[in-house]
Amino acid sequence: MGTNDAKAHPAERPAHRVFVDGFWIDETEVTNAQFRRFVEETGYVTVAERPIDWEEMKTQLPPGTPKPPDDQLVPGSLVFHPAAGYLSVEDLEDLSNWWRWTPGANWRHPEGPDDSIEGKDDYPVVHVAHEDALAFAAWAGKRLPTEAEWEKAARGGLEGKTYGWGDVFQPDGKRLANTWQGRFPMITEDDDGFPLIAPVKSFPPNGLGLYDTIGNVWEWCADWYRPDIYRLDADSGLVVNPKGPSESFDPDEPYQPKRVTRGGSFLCSANFCTNYRPSARRGTATDSGMSHLGFRCVKDPADR
Repeated sequence: MGTNDAKAHPAERPAHRVFVDGFWIDETEVTNAQFRRFVEETGYVTVAERPIDWEEMKTQLPPGTPKPPDDQLVPGSLVFHPAAGYLSVEDLEDLSNWWRWTPGANWRHPEGPDDSIEGKDDYPVVHVAHEDALAFAAWAGKRLPTEAEWEKAARGGLEGKTYGWGDVFQPDGKRLANTWQGRFPMITEDDDGFPLIAPVKSFPPNGLGLYDTIGNVWEWCADWYRPDIYRLDADSGLVVNPKGPSESFDPDEPYQPKRVTRGGSFLCSANFCTNYRPSARRGTATDSGMSHLGFRCVKDPADR
C-alpha cells in the first residue's frame, strides 16, 4: 500500500505491507439512477440541499473568520469552471480560480440550478458529502470502503505499479481513464470525447473488472484523514485490516474534519496534480460536495 516514489506527495509514502480480508466492491461509482432511487424511497435530503448553519460552519474555520455574505449562506455546492486565461504557477495555488460556490448546485443540478441530470442516469452522482454517501450505503445494505480496501481494488490485481494498469500512463497512446487533457485548468484537448465527467464504463475496466477507480470522480472512503498515517503504519510491520486513524488531522486545515478521498478525477492533469494513481490520496472536508466527488460501496462476504 502506498508508494516510495520520491515524486509522489508525502502523504502517499512510504509503501508498507497491509493485509485485508476479502470483500465485494461495486464495479462502478454510484450513478445518478441509483442515487435517485435511494432518494425517492427514503426522502433523503443531501447536505448541499440543506440550509447552512453559520454557527456550525464557523466551528470548522480558523477563529475570527468573517461571516460570508448572506446570499452565499444558502444551499449550494462547489462547481468547476475552466479558467478564462493562462494561469501562472502562483495562480495555481489559488483554487478559487476554477472553483465557484454555486447556490442551487447539488446532485440533481450538478452545474447549478439551470442544469439537470435528465438523460444522465449512467453518470456518477456528484455533490455528495460524506454523510450522504454513508446514508446511501446503509440503505443499500453496504458500507464505504476503507482506504486499504479501496487501494487494493484500484490496483486491479497488480502490485507496485504506478497506475491501475501498469507503469505507462497511455500504453500505445490509448487513454484508459478520464483525466484532464491539456493544460489545467484552461485548456482541455477533449481527445477522448469527455471534456468533463463521463458516464460509468466509458473506459476499460481494470484487472479485477472495476471501472473508473482511476479518474472520472474522486471517491469517498471510510477513513479519517491524516497525512502521516502511512509513516505510523510502516513502523508497525504488517498492518491487518487497517481502518485509519481515530480522528482527523490536517496541519494545513486543522479545524476542518476530513475523510480520505481516492482515485483522482477528470480534473487531474500532468501540469497540476497527478492523482490518477492508486496510491494517490487526499483529505476532503466531510461536509463538502463538489462537481467531481462521488463514491462507490463495498460489502463483506457474509452480507452478500
